Amino acid sequence: MSERRALLAGVAVPYRLERARRRSIGFIVGAQGLVVRAPGWVTLSAIESALQEKSAWIVRKLADAQVRQARQHAARIAWEEGGALPWLGAELTLHLNGAHHVMVTQDGVLCVGLAPGASAEQVRARVQAWFQREARAHFAARLAHFAPSLGVRPARLMLTSAATRWGSASASGVIRLNWRLMHYRAEVIDYVVVHELAHLREMNHGPRFWALVQALVPAHVQLRRELRERPAPGWE
Repeated sequence: MSERRALLAGVAVPYRLERARRRSIGFIVGAQGLVVRAPGWVTLSAIESALQEKSAWIVRKLADAQVRQARQHAARIAWEEGGALPWLGAELTLHLNGAHHVMVTQDGVLCVGLAPGASAEQVRARVQAWFQREARAHFAARLAHFAPSLGVRPARLMLTSAATRWGSASASGVIRLNWRLMHYRAEVIDYVVVHELAHLREMNHGPRFWALVQALVPAHVQLRRELRERPAPGWE
């Protein structure tokens, strides 16, 4: 593994080169920058040529990742009295009420069972525990709602906190869903639920897979775009 730099489309781009057991050169672009994975036998000049061929795409993806990271940073949650918590497409206002439970009032206040002087770490931990309980219940209900229409039966639901993946489905029937999806409106969550359930029928993204998704979520293209363009807030 080595740190290198290339001039791509007029932009000086640092990247990390990783030698891997693979057949071709691959590129990974994310918030941490560019990673190039290449077989050990590929020369540096060949890697440079591949970078130049993909230069426009790489620069565009890096810019997108930076914008997304900036939006996520700006949307960070203030773990204190009066902080705003995105919830099912709306917002809850945090209120430290000193009680022994967490509850949502009809006027959109999340009453957190902590004293007003609680630390940010305490507030975040209490809210996250509640958030994940609600996520599991919501996901389970939506899986039960859509599974019969697809003729599938998920074996197990697991919550994840992956940084860049909203869900996954295994051949054994395990559905994994990111609990931070609860920041988004219900229609977006339904798209992800149906997407993963459809994989229990089609473990690919071919035409038959998308036909299954389309049948249950006709607006899936717009909802998928919403997931990409509206990053969930960070929980730091």
